[in-house]
Amino acid sequence: MPATSTSDPLAPLSELPGVPEAVARARDALVTVHNHPVNRRGWPETAAEAALRAARASAALDGAPLEPARDEHITDPILAGAVRVADESAKLLGVWKGAPLQALARLHTLAATDLVPADRHDAELGRPRTGADVSARLALLADLVTGGTSAPAPVLVAVVHGELLALAPFGTADGVVARAAARLTAVAAGLDPKNLAVPEVGHLRRRPEYRAAAKGFAGGTAEGVREWILHCCREWEAGAREGLSIAGSRA
Repeated sequence: MPATSTSDPLAPLSELPGVPEAVARARDALVTVHNHPVNRRGWPETAAEAALRAARASAALDGAPLEPARDEHITDPILAGAVRVADESAKLLGVWKGAPLQALARLHTLAATDLVPADRHDAELGRPRTGADVSARLALLADLVTGGTSAPAPVLVAVVHGELLALAPFGTADGVVARAAARLTAVAAGLDPKNLAVPEVGHLRRRPEYRAAAKGFAGGTAEGVREWILHCCREWEAGAREGLSIAGSRA
């Protein structure tokens, strides 16, 4: 993340050209999906479907086939991990709010169990790579998540997502972990409190743009960070439309 001289490191990002407008559009779209009549009374069911769609798309972004996530015999290890993450994310919300690094460790353990050899589980699962840079950046991210910024929720969600992709702290399943952390941040920050949107579907449909925008964020330039935030806001808008389609199918 770019260094700033302000006490709130994300404050300048919220003022980049086009970001305030993109933030407003994302928020408005998510208000609409939360106000759908089905989601006023039956949101747990629509949230469960959204989580499954998110798991499938997130796994596919990391190379898994688009298999039905409800299949009891999921064979792809990336998809299996993404589904485990989706199943347990609600239980991790409180941990994410107070101890995000502990939550990240659990997310990685769930996502990477089938990707790491059994004899390496204790050494690798839930354990970030060593190094001062990794530790410092994770500590900064944890500080932001636990109240270290007053930036709008869509900006914070984008930064959590982009920073974890750029840092790749675990070396396996980092994409699934990053997108799951973004979802947790969206819930915790009040952007998508009922977890009804599926921005992962938009990321998957526009995979080249997603990859290019993430690379731009990792580069740390103002323009690269701006394009990533704008991309993420657009996909939260698209994710809200996906959420509306889920609600509409249950009306």
